[in-house]
Amino acid sequence: MARFHPKVLTANALASGEVIYRTADGDWCGEHSRAELIEDEAIAEERLAEAVADIALVGPYLADAIPSPEGPQPVHFREAFRTRGPSNYFHGKQEAGHA
Repeated sequence: MARFHPKVLTANALASGEVIYRTADGDWCGEHSRAELIEDEAIAEERLAEAVADIALVGPYLADAIPSPEGPQPVHFREAFRTRGPSNYFHGKQEAGHA
């Protein structure tokens, strides 16, 4: 059986498209460092099932994370990229088309 690695629960907010993370008190926030670091596989699956049933969320999933003094930190570069802000604003070619 594979060893379970700590995770955070993340999704996008349906209304805004923003990347959000589930906190330990069950709220959602935009800061990865405030996310609940889930270290139990059964709890992680329970939290994910709740998120999948929430129609205000888009694409919830569990992402690997590691503990740090500043809160959970992403392991994968994709997750680090998602922490840097929304990608739903106009950038580059999109911005030029709206100037």
